Amino acid sequence: MTIRTHYDNLHVAPDADAQTIRQAYRRLSKQYHPDLNTDPDAHRIMQLINQAYEVLSDPQKRAEHDQWIAQQ
Repeated sequence: MTIRTHYDNLHVAPDADAQTIRQAYRRLSKQYHPDLNTDPDAHRIMQLINQAYEVLSDPQKRAEHDQWIAQQ
């Protein structure tokens, strides 16, 4: 089984800088925002994108996430 990480959900590398993460978040938000996307899964996908950005944009949460990945 492959484990999906927040990096996977934002389509960024684990060493991505804050600007790259922010750009990916904005790009994906425009693509999957439920107000703009009629796909029935858009709401669920947007929740994953928001959660990933919340974690990866916070240095402490990101470090905890990286540690969790290392333990897998």
